[in-house]
Amino acid sequence: MTQPLTDLGRVRASVDQANGLPNAHYIDPAVYEEEKHALLFGQWAGLAVYADVPEPGDAKPLEFLGMPLLLIRDKDGDVRVFQNICRHRGMILVEEPRKIEGAIRCPYHSWCYSTKGALVSTPHVGGPGHNTHASIRRDELSLNEVRSHIWRDIVWINVSGDAAPFEEAMSDLIARWSEFDLPLYHGGHDSRFELEVQTNWKLAVENYCESYHLPWVHPGLNSYSKLEDHYHIEKPGEYSGQGTMVYRQLTNENGEKFPDFEDVGAKWNEQAEYIAAYPNVLLGVHRDHAFAIILEPKGPERTVEHIHLYYSVPRSDEGLRMRNTQLWKTVFEEDIFVVEGMQKGRHATHFDGGRFSPVMDSPTHCFHDWVAGKVEAHRAMKQAAE
Repeated sequence: MTQPLTDLGRVRASVDQANGLPNAHYIDPAVYEEEKHALLFGQWAGLAVYADVPEPGDAKPLEFLGMPLLLIRDKDGDVRVFQNICRHRGMILVEEPRKIEGAIRCPYHSWCYSTKGALVSTPHVGGPGHNTHASIRRDELSLNEVRSHIWRDIVWINVSGDAAPFEEAMSDLIARWSEFDLPLYHGGHDSRFELEVQTNWKLAVENYCESYHLPWVHPGLNSYSKLEDHYHIEKPGEYSGQGTMVYRQLTNENGEKFPDFEDVGAKWNEQAEYIAAYPNVLLGVHRDHAFAIILEPKGPERTVEHIHLYYSVPRSDEGLRMRNTQLWKTVFEEDIFVVEGMQKGRHATHFDGGRFSPVMDSPTHCFHDWVAGKVEAHRAMKQAAE
């Protein structure tokens, strides 16, 4: 019997008794590989945004935990995700973002695929001048498509293909934010930015889940949205986060604000929520704008945060947008020293995962419990297959 890489028994205890995840879950390449399958390939994970491929034919190559993928809007306008490799010899098909005018052509031997992934041309496959061969059945050699779903402009993928349907897996969060089931518009080039952080992706989730750190890490935000104005959000097995009861709308020098999302209700006049949708998407909703952060793991100790801001109308005020982007960039940058400091702390050999405040840390513990449960289930499945 194979010994598990880590002991997760204490992690799954109640919040007042639990320890956090062991150090190895943040620094060990073997555990990182295990979590890749248990947490990221096996669930609905965030990959990119719909706005990355705005027009039919637009294609963007991406990498997801080492796997080369191609995000493409097909000729009918549907967004798809394929493995970015030719079915012939595994050559990368698209190296840079571009528009596919005709077919996706492999640069190695010119096998060609439609934007829907069908193999449409195999030049000289049967010898010079012979473009077919009985053993090369084109209908069996389409691009490998990765299961995907669009919600709140995010392209979610399930690499393993065996997660529950997205609407079922995320049903509680979809229902919670049903008032925001409205058109939302990406703010454009001035409403996206990236932060490269020297930390394990899970620490970014953990920090986002809780408001406990606000007075010390976000003094500007805490000056009007105080610790006591926040509440916990927890749905075991799906998501956790925090909300505030004192959201304050941004204004410009003329007192103008972003237009509200229509009919979201008086509840949201001063209320806003910030939720980590497990595994790797951080979401925020407000009466007048929203944001999404897709965490891209780049190894055990490095993460790229892809931040996108959204509005209720397609052409919101540019000056306000830029001001709002800078406001959130400042807030998210304030968190960098925290998550990088915790990452360094995971190299302290006698650190036991830490303890949680039963009152303030329960959303973070909710995430740890989810991680531990998914990893244990993955280990049990592997054990049964041995």
